Amino acid sequence: MTVTDEALTHDPATDDDGGGGAGDTAGARVAAALARDLDEGFAALYEAYRAPVFSTALRLCGRWAEAEDLSAEAFLRAYRALAGYDARRMTALRPRAWLLTILANVWRNSLRSAARRPQPGPIEDAPDPPDPGEGVEDAAARHETGRELAGLLALLPHQQRAAVVLRHVTDLPVAEIAAVLGLPEGTVKSHISRGLARLRDLRAAPESTPPDSTPPDSTAADSTAADSTPDPTAAHTEQKGGHR
Repeated sequence: MTVTDEALTHDPATDDDGGGGAGDTAGARVAAALARDLDEGFAALYEAYRAPVFSTALRLCGRWAEAEDLSAEAFLRAYRALAGYDARRMTALRPRAWLLTILANVWRNSLRSAARRPQPGPIEDAPDPPDPGEGVEDAAARHETGRELAGLLALLPHQQRAAVVLRHVTDLPVAEIAAVLGLPEGTVKSHISRGLARLRDLRAAPESTPPDSTPPDSTAADSTAADSTPDPTAAHTEQKGGHR
C-alpha cells in the first residue's frame, strides 16, 4: 500500500474509535500455534507478518537494505522474547501489534546511532515491494509513486511519519497504532492529521524543500520519546545466539 490521494484528503478526526484499518485476522491462529510449539508457531508468525513488517520498515527508513536489516532484527528480538513466554502469555498475544512495537523500537534505536554512521544512499531509491499480479504500467506507476513517497515521508517528524505509515501503509486501526507507539489515541490521530497535512503541502510545492532536508524534529527528541515507551523485548536483548 501507499499513501494515496484519498488518504491525503482524509481527516482522522472523523474516524470512529476504531479508526478504520484492517483487523489482525491471523492473530488468534498465530498465537495458538505459538502456544503449542515455539518453532512451528514462529514459522507461522513469520509467514503471516513478514510482508507488513517489511513494508512498514521500508516506509519508516526509506531504504531497502536498511528495511531488511530492521525487519530481520525485529524478528530476531521477537524469537528471543518468545523463548521466555509461557503458553498462557503466548495465547494472549496480539502478534501484529506486538511485532510492530518491536520494529518501532528497533527503528528508534537506529535513529539514535544514525549520526555516528556514514550517510547511506539516496532515500528516494525505495520503491514499494513488488506485487507479482500487477501489470507493467501499474508497476511503473507504483515505482514512481514509491520514490516520491519515500522522499516526502523522510521530511516528516519521526512521530508523524510512524503514525502515517502505520495507518495508511500498514493499514492499522488507530487503537492498534496507539498500542504500537505507546501514545493516546487522540495523540495518534493528531500525528496522522498533521502528517497528512504536511505531506499535502510538500507534494503541492516540492521545489520549496530540498530532497536532503532534515525532518523538523531531531533524532534526540525522538530518542527521548522512545525511552518513555516500554520495549517488550527489553529483558531479552542481552541474550546471545538465535538465528535470523
